[in-house]
Amino acid sequence: MTTVTKTVRFDAAHILTNHAGLCRNLHGHTYRVDVSVAADDVDDMVIDFKDLKNIATETICKRFDHAFIYSTVSEGEREIATLVERHGMRTVPIPFRSTAENLARMFYGELKPLVPGLVSVRVWETADSCAEYSSSASSGKEAMLADGTESARTPKP
Repeated sequence: MTTVTKTVRFDAAHILTNHAGLCRNLHGHTYRVDVSVAADDVDDMVIDFKDLKNIATETICKRFDHAFIYSTVSEGEREIATLVERHGMRTVPIPFRSTAENLARMFYGELKPLVPGLVSVRVWETADSCAEYSSSASSGKEAMLADGTESARTPKP
């Protein structure tokens, strides 16, 4: 099996409501997202890197870049988002906390129908901290879509 990975980046702000640490405060990251695709018996290429970049950019970066990512289940985050929107700034509502783990799971669910052979999505919040969701995830959780619904589970090999 051959695996290739394309990396895209976006800048965004978020809050982790009810978190015990500093991340309970409004802060931002330059997120790095690694999208990995695999195929057996590759004679030429698994996927054109330009095609993979375009899909990831359209699906993730164009929506999230320079936006405030907020949980629709948090009253405080909804209030901040209303203020941000009132001043003409970008927001992205999601129905769960905006942890790297949840974003990786959501991005995987959104990319899976668009990228044949998708095996994993890794979301980096910092240069040394990331979360990965993969087709072999053993947590029992389905990949999640932005509306909070679960995508079809990828069968385990």
